[in-house]
Order: sequence, then C-alpha cells, then structure tokens
Amino acid sequence: MPIRLDKMPPPAVRPQPPQFLIWMGLLLLCCLLGVGGTLLFGDETLSQRPSDFWSLALGIPILGWCVLGFGRVLLYAGEQGAADGWDNAREEDLSRKMRQGRRSQQVLGVSVQTALEEPADDPEIQLDALLSGTTALRSQASRVDGATLRHSCLSCDADENPEEILLSIWAQTLADLAPTLAQLPADQPLALLLDVDTALPEHQWRRVWRQAWRESGIRQPATPVEGRGLAALDHWLDQRIGDRALLLVLAVQFAPQQPDGTAEVAVGLLFGNRLTQATLSPIAFLHRPEQAREPTSDDLLYATRQAIGWVPLESRSVEQVWRAGVDARGAGAIAGVMSEIPMSVNRPGLCNLDAMLGHPGCASPWLAVAAGTQAIRCGAGSQFIYSGGAAAAGLWGTVLIPVSPLLKQAS
Repeated sequence: MPIRLDKMPPPAVRPQPPQFLIWMGLLLLCCLLGVGGTLLFGDETLSQRPSDFWSLALGIPILGWCVLGFGRVLLYAGEQGAADGWDNAREEDLSRKMRQGRRSQQVLGVSVQTALEEPADDPEIQLDALLSGTTALRSQASRVDGATLRHSCLSCDADENPEEILLSIWAQTLADLAPTLAQLPADQPLALLLDVDTALPEHQWRRVWRQAWRESGIRQPATPVEGRGLAALDHWLDQRIGDRALLLVLAVQFAPQQPDGTAEVAVGLLFGNRLTQATLSPIAFLHRPEQAREPTSDDLLYATRQAIGWVPLESRSVEQVWRAGVDARGAGAIAGVMSEIPMSVNRPGLCNLDAMLGHPGCASPWLAVAAGTQAIRCGAGSQFIYSGGAAAAGLWGTVLIPVSPLLKQAS
C-alpha cells in the first residue's frame, strides 16, 4: 500500500507551563481576599490575637493557593507526559515508514525487445537508438484486422502466424535471462509476474507461454503472483521483502486489440531482495515507486519528490528521464514538475518512448525500467522513470540508481 508521509498526524500540541507572574498575582489576590474576609467576617476579639488573625487571614489562602498550584503542576506534568508519548509513538511510526519506504529491489537481469531491435543486434545498438530518439512508428498492416495503422511491430510480417511470433518473442526473452538464472541453484524459487496485453485469447497465449517455458531450459520452479505494473512491485516491497524468492517479471504487448498508436514490446526483468539475495551481482537498484493520486501536476510533483526522497538522492544527480505510457495530459504534468525540480537532464536525456515506439500498454513501466537498466549497465548514472497505464490513474515515478563501487567490490 502507498506510504503517505504527508498524511502523518502532526506532533502533539505542547501544554503551556504555569506562568510565574500569574500565579504570584493569584497568591497576592488570595492573601488580600483572606485578610479582607477575616476583617469583615472574623470575631471582634480576633484582632486582639495577632497570631490567630494572621493564621486565619493568610494561612488558609496560602494553603488553598498551594493546593491549586499543586493541581496545576500535576495537570501540566500529565499533559506533557501525554504529548511526549504521542510524539515518541509518532517518531517510531515515522521511522518505521521511512525504513519501509526506502526498500528497493536489485535488478539482476534484463531483456528488451522493441521494433528498434534486430535479432542479431547487440543490446547496446537498440539502447543507442532509444537514446538518440530513433522512431519506429510507421504505417503498416495490423495483425488484428489487417487495417493499415500507425504503430510499431516486433515482426513486420503481418501474415505470419501470431502464435509462432509470440513463441519466438518469449523464447528470446527467456534466452536473454537464462544465463543469469543458470548461476543460481536449481531449488531457487521464482515468483513469476506475467503482464500481458494481446488480442489473442487467454487460453491461446498461455499455451504458447507454457511451451516457451518448457523449451527454455530454466531449472528453477516458478510460482505465479497476482498484480500488474508497478503496483505489484510496490506490494512486493511491502509484503515479501524478506522472501528468498526472486521476482521474475515478463511483460508483453503483442497484437493489442486497438493497435493504432501502440508499440509491440517484450520485456524481461529479474529482481532480487537485498536482504536475501547475495549470489548474483546486481546491475542497478530500483527504489520504491510512487503514484500520483490524481492526474494533476501537484500530485505528480509530490510523487516525484517522494520517489527521489526514498533513495535518498539529490534531484540534480538524475542524468536521464524516461517516459512510457504517458498521455498528453500526463506529458504536460511532467513538464510542469521538471520545471519545479532541478535535474541534470539536457534535451537528449529526456527519452520519450511513446514518441519513438508508440504506447507500450501494460509493458510501459517495465520497458522504461529495462531501458534505464541497460543505460546504467553502459555506465550511465541515476535514472528517473515516469510511466502510466489507465487514463484515469495517476502516473508512477520511480528512481533507478547504479550499484556503488563499494558494493561491487563487496560482491
């Protein structure tokens, strides 16, 4: 669940200590009233007994003043203790939420397939194309109904069997991740998150998926997990941060139902928990994502600041910003946020994946994370990622940072 530090209850209101001048004035008033009352209502012979007179005129008022003062001190001490207890509990809750919010995942393996990649290409060639703003969007026949629409495809042959194309896509993704998984023991559990958007019936693409998994040669057992997008990662950080299992994310948008303006992409990411995974050296660290509650600039500004705060990281340390799955309204909100938060990003550092490839759909966050990871692998610094999904939901922001040299030496 989201950790909202802005919703933390405020510190306790501290009680006002007893005011010395007020209580001295009250003592004087009590003495005056005591003397006056004794003179008015006292026995006539009382004036002939000075000790009794002053005992009655001043003793009783002073005693009453002392009782009231003691009660006031007890009340102040009680209120102060209650405030201390509230603030201590608040501090413990804040500290717990900060520790929880600063959880992150190791990025252990990455695979990216877009229309900018050729089968024999080195991954750096595709990354260079993305960083240079190369456009893959073009008018071509749709796999769904054959209509000519502007979109990008992983295979340009619209007449090829979609199941065979999807099988080859998943086979390539698993082949990219297999060398990393081969370094792990066979009993290493995997939690599998499949994020798929396709016009193919579910039973059909699941059959293709099972075939690709069988033929991959991956030995580790995989258990499916529920969820989609960065919300699933956010839940994982909350609920399974101490889990021995690695999180394997496979996201594919292939032959979507409404292909106009979309991108066919396939992404594979292998995540590890920092508390339990020490076998593999991480490529980067993905920190807790933050979602804007509403699709507004103010909410996105808060989410961006909080995502950077979880690292913690100076905003000027961000070298590149990736955008994926962002509509026009979201693009305007991002522009407003970047004018408020200083980042060391020049124009080439603003990587608009939607403009280059088309809308990646459910694969939007994973595509941006994978591209940022490959950039870090090639020597880049910290990356910031904006990604979207449903039009009514707010954008997600998250930070991807390189592994520090000290951690590399330790591993």
